[in-house]
Amino acid sequence: MLELGRGAISKMRIALDAPAQYSLRLNDEQHALNPLIGQTLRLEFLGSINCTHCDRLTKKSFGQGYCWPCFSKLAQCDSCMMSPEKCHYDAGTCREPEWAQDFCMTDHFVYLANSTGVKVGITRSSQLPTRWLDQGAIQAVPIFRVATRQQSGFVEDALRSQVADRTNWRALLKGDVEPIDLIAIREQLLDSCAEPLQALQQRFGLQAIQPITDVDVLDIAYPVEAYPAKITSFNLDKNPVAEGTLIGIKGQYLLFDTGVINIRKYTSYQLSVSVSNNAAL
Repeated sequence: MLELGRGAISKMRIALDAPAQYSLRLNDEQHALNPLIGQTLRLEFLGSINCTHCDRLTKKSFGQGYCWPCFSKLAQCDSCMMSPEKCHYDAGTCREPEWAQDFCMTDHFVYLANSTGVKVGITRSSQLPTRWLDQGAIQAVPIFRVATRQQSGFVEDALRSQVADRTNWRALLKGDVEPIDLIAIREQLLDSCAEPLQALQQRFGLQAIQPITDVDVLDIAYPVEAYPAKITSFNLDKNPVAEGTLIGIKGQYLLFDTGVINIRKYTSYQLSVSVSNNAAL
């Protein structure tokens, strides 16, 4: 085996292409992963985790890469990040009002995606199509532009009475997903959820919540040669080594012939990454 690099790992960088192009990030270095498919890849946890925000050494990672003090005080770790409709900025209790101004009080998109079936989601305008690639979506389309993160949460809440807002990660890694007519589903949602959506527009203004009906569905392909026969997830906290033949990459998952690993889950873990001697580096 040849060591590709070592350092604190971050979620994989993904570039939209046919198929998507992946890079593994260790500290400030990036290593192309697509050329390594078919090679033996070894990830070894070196026993240290450094907070992604303050770099403090921590025995346990919270919220994908944070130490407990940062997880407890940062606005980006607050529960309203997962449930934007629970935003408490207007109540004067936001952990970091200045940060919220830059992050939350900006345009967001509400979208439909097909990862393991149709789902509704939200993201900042700057995170498209990254958000869809991270989720392993094979199709996606924005359906609303919304003025703030909280308002996007209200729109999502209205729509998820009709469609799911979660991805089944096991189904994502079992095989190819069948395409869905997202445009038809968009039209159905606009019709069936017209009353709560109109109420939100009356509350916040027509300019704050704008339907998007002139954007085509984006189709996405991933570099997967084969799917695992059995979905077994590596756990670096219990066994520090994940190793096998890399057979594909989808979302933030590396697919081996021996199991799968969610790279994002181990943000800020110090890893050593090695490849087989015959790999084309």
